[in-house]
Formats: sequence, structure tokens, C-alpha cells
Amino acid sequence: MPPIWLFDLDNTLHDASKAVFWRLNGAMTDYIEAELRLSREEADALRLHYWRRYGATLLGLERHHGIRAAHFLAQTHTLPGLERDLHMPASHRAALKRLRGRKILLTNAPAEYAKRVLTALDLSDCFEAVVSIEGMRVFGELRPKPDARSLRVVLARLKLPAHRCVLVEDTVANLRSARRLRMRTVWMQHYLKDNPHGPEAGLALHGKPSWVCARIRSLRSLHAWT
Repeated sequence: MPPIWLFDLDNTLHDASKAVFWRLNGAMTDYIEAELRLSREEADALRLHYWRRYGATLLGLERHHGIRAAHFLAQTHTLPGLERDLHMPASHRAALKRLRGRKILLTNAPAEYAKRVLTALDLSDCFEAVVSIEGMRVFGELRPKPDARSLRVVLARLKLPAHRCVLVEDTVANLRSARRLRMRTVWMQHYLKDNPHGPEAGLALHGKPSWVCARIRSLRSLHAWT
């Protein structure tokens, strides 16, 4: 029986470092600067601090400043002309489409953004469900990856047995939470070399943490798991 695949989106299925992250970072800093009336430097530092502490800038803003998630996501993810800058190797797209087993997108990005990216990359028909950050609440509180409680809720909601699931991610902290729940874990490294300021900066990409079952640079490598 093939695995049930849970895929991250940015820097797992496409090159977000070049196409998206710098624009998102700027939009989030703009938002924080305007909403909290901070200097540009203070806003950028706060954005980065919350991202590193919580795994999502939004979580810190919601918890500590009362920012409404829907407003933040709508304002920061407009990204005009995004589609023309998105890139995914054709071989990766073909490998994903041929991969046996159920496929679910699990992303800390908002739903509308995820749908735009999937449509632009011609991947909309690959996934039976999209679980975005809006769907990662536990008892009313936002709990994006790597929060294990949210992962449990997602598995229960979709009726997915953890031992049959494989999480494919570029962020090792998210893989660690998944492994604690008995999911198998795959560290996608294809785009990390172009993201020197991301959460994996400083990690030895040739190494493998104990909670990572496999590390790959191409989605074609996943076919060996089926």
C-alpha cells in the first residue's frame, strides 16, 4: 500500500527563495511598520524574531499585538505578478504527478496564496486537499507548523493514520514534530542552497538529524518509497 504524502509548499515544491520570500518579507515588514507604528528597522527585526520563535510571523503578531489573521494574510500575500516568477523543474512536476498514493498539501501559507501557486505550477490536480494556515487552529488558537498539536488535529480531521503518512518538507523543525507523531519524514534540500537566511541556515546539508528518515534533492527520489 503506497504512503499518504503530506507536502509542504514553499521551497519544497518550488523555488520560493527567489520568487517569493523577499517579496513576502518586504510586505510583512510594511504591514508591521504601519500597524504597530514602528520604524522600518524595528518592524523588520520583529518580523524576523517572531518567525524564528514561532515558525510564522503571524503567530507572534496575533498573540502579542492582537493582529487579526485574516487581515494580515490578505494584506501581505497580494503579491502582484507572482505567477510569472514561480519556478519548478519540469522533472519534479512530472515525478510528483506520477507518484503513487494520496497527496495532501500542508502549508503555513494562506489558502488563496497556495491555490495561486499550485495553479501557476500546474499542480492543482495533484492534491486531494489543501491544509493552509487558516486550518491550523487548536481550540481557537493559531498553531501552525511545527506545532505537534496542530498536526494531530489535521490527521484526525482527515482520518489519516500517522504511521502511513510521509511529510516532505524543507524545514527540519517541522519534520521533528511529525516524527514524534510516528510519521515518516523526508527533508527536501533542493532549494536550500539559495536560501542562506532561512531557518536551515547554518545546518550541514550533508548531515541528517535523527528525526529525518531521508533527505532528497529531487522529488523523483520519492518513487523508491512506493
